[in-house]
Amino acid sequence: MTLTPDYTEYDEAQLKELEAIAEDAYDKMYDSEQNYRQYYATAKDAYYDAIELAAKCGQDELATRFKNRLIHIKNVFRSQFS
Repeated sequence: MTLTPDYTEYDEAQLKELEAIAEDAYDKMYDSEQNYRQYYATAKDAYYDAIELAAKCGQDELATRFKNRLIHIKNVFRSQFS
């Protein structure tokens, strides 16, 4: 990933952390019988924040990847938990 003047190492670390939070919540969604909605909400919020930050930093490909992953998570939730 190439760093641009608007995209710092701090931003990169923050994006990785947001993605890790989202993926951890997504994994826990399957393991939780009662809190799956909470984990789903956490995953969505983390990906929304990551998409916003990536777009702000001019990382369009990364923002698109996060958007696609969020769509996948939403589809899984709707098909398996609704």
